[in-house]
Amino acid sequence: QVQLVESGGGSVQAGGSLRLSCTVSGRAISLYAMAWFRQPPGKEREFVAAISRSGTFMKYADSVQGRFTISRDNGKSTVTLQMISLEPGDTAVYYCAGDHRYEEATVATVKGSYDSWGRGTQVTVSS
Repeated sequence: QVQLVESGGGSVQAGGSLRLSCTVSGRAISLYAMAWFRQPPGKEREFVAAISRSGTFMKYADSVQGRFTISRDNGKSTVTLQMISLEPGDTAVYYCAGDHRYEEATVATVKGSYDSWGRGTQVTVSS
């Protein structure tokens, strides 16, 4: 059974940067389309970024386009979310998600498209 574990969350001031990592174990990460979602306080979980199985294709939410970068290293079984120019509105619990059912070019943005989830890591951005 696949396991996803997030790390790298923390507290930063607006304008700062953080780098989140998701380590995958139990199955080969190369089989999985991967994504990051986040859940702000009192709100629904929302899409942030997604990456295809080989890393060729990526998609971003409009709110993070140009500030966040998703990448993966299948050899190290990790997916990374580099976040710069952070804003208070980025405050949320960030979740790593994966699914092995898709073809290589698939980049899914809907949370129901993913069947494996980590427990989340808190990101807090203060003004």
